[in-house]
Amino acid sequence: MADEAGAQQGVNRGAITACVILATLMQALDTTIANVALPYMQGSVSASQDQIDWVLTSYIVAAAIMTPPTGFLAGRFGIRRLFMVSIAGFTAISMLCGMAQSLDQIVLFRLMQGAFGAALVPLSQTVLFNVYPRERHGFAMALFGVGVMVGPILGPILGGWLTQNYSWRWVFYINLPIGILGLIGISMFLPETKRSQEKLDWFGFGTLSVTLGALQVMLDRGEIKDWFNSGEIILEAVIAASALYLFLVHTFTAERPFVRPALFRDRNFTAGTIFVAIVGLTYYASLALQPPYLQGLMDYPVITAGIIIGPRGVGTMASMMVVGRLVGKVDTRALLAFGLAVTAWSFYAMTGWTPDVSQESIIVVGVVQGVGLGFLFVPLSAATLSTLSIEARTEGAGFYSLSRNIGSAVGISVVNALLTRNVQANHASIASHVTDVNRGFENPQIAHFWDPMTAGGRAALDAVITRQAEIIAYIDDYKLLMIATLAVFPLLLVFKRSSDGSGAPAIVSE
Repeated sequence: MADEAGAQQGVNRGAITACVILATLMQALDTTIANVALPYMQGSVSASQDQIDWVLTSYIVAAAIMTPPTGFLAGRFGIRRLFMVSIAGFTAISMLCGMAQSLDQIVLFRLMQGAFGAALVPLSQTVLFNVYPRERHGFAMALFGVGVMVGPILGPILGGWLTQNYSWRWVFYINLPIGILGLIGISMFLPETKRSQEKLDWFGFGTLSVTLGALQVMLDRGEIKDWFNSGEIILEAVIAASALYLFLVHTFTAERPFVRPALFRDRNFTAGTIFVAIVGLTYYASLALQPPYLQGLMDYPVITAGIIIGPRGVGTMASMMVVGRLVGKVDTRALLAFGLAVTAWSFYAMTGWTPDVSQESIIVVGVVQGVGLGFLFVPLSAATLSTLSIEARTEGAGFYSLSRNIGSAVGISVVNALLTRNVQANHASIASHVTDVNRGFENPQIAHFWDPMTAGGRAALDAVITRQAEIIAYIDDYKLLMIATLAVFPLLLVFKRSSDGSGAPAIVSE
């Protein structure tokens, strides 16, 4: 039986690989394709800037919550069945996202989409490990990396083209043909695996999920509700804190908790989970800021914005090919330091942006930032997971992915809350200097267009002040991301080499 299954996997290896890459590409596309369409969604459902970002954060939070139990679900129901349910659910919910008529509907469907899509990446890794012999695992992960990295390159460009020529709804409808092809292929070629009776710590999983959900809602709605002056925000903070307390107590007292505290005795793992949370925070927050900057302040068409953002993924793909050969030969800490330095420089360059910045400058900074990301993610997984025991790596990889997703969701919420608040503060500060006794209005040309004594002049002045306030607010956000990146440098001192001295990346399957 085992030989027959192995032969079938060998015969169908190419078809299985193609289907797995399709599923990975579909999930990777959806993390970036919606970014450039956000301003169009915002107008369609009459949402504010911080409200429309729920479209991004809801997806990331749901994926973060549902990634750790992937191993349990695959063991209980079988890899093939879980893969098919994930693809079918992700595709169906994508159609509902495209048909949504309100912000509440989009956010709800994006939550469901993230929940179904969470298993696609770890399952894809698992399937490729199963169908390729050990000596070809490197080749299999290279194919997997292509699927993961093509998404960030194609996402902004394809999203911009679909939005401009059709509608923002097509950024979700595009998943239908990909999902159907992947589902048919998996159902035809992928053999089923044995099922286990392993149990999941539902209490630990539930309390952690409530903690993440309540925290994210608090961060997303805090600026709207004036933070702790609102009873709703206080309630959400209490729920998050209470659930976190229950999760921690249960984790340290249960026989088989959802997250084993013993993992954090490994200093590489502890430092790496903190490190990747901040990397996720800075990277995804930057992705969320750029489309509205290009389309709102620089008046770029959506397809132009997508084309300008796309090369960032090219920089990441190129650097990952290079750093993959360096890991194990060069000290991982040196690679991480280079990645942090390059990323921090990119944010420093962004602090000098105004709406007059050239397209070439934006593309160059984006490519450099992509290079920095490649030099961070590949060595970071090696440094974080290589010192764990083989038995603990699957669980460690799940929590590592969870930490990255939490950082990403929190980062998007924080930078947009600060953007909203700083625009208001900057507007008030600038407006205080715009009075009818300001000598600038003695200039006839200025007085003609911006006469504060007329309604039209005041409206024109307010538009100019708001624009300047937004530019300064974006600069403040990029400064914060630069400081957060530089603040990670001390963690490099904590990392140690793996016990076998290889420093090779630990690619694990769930």
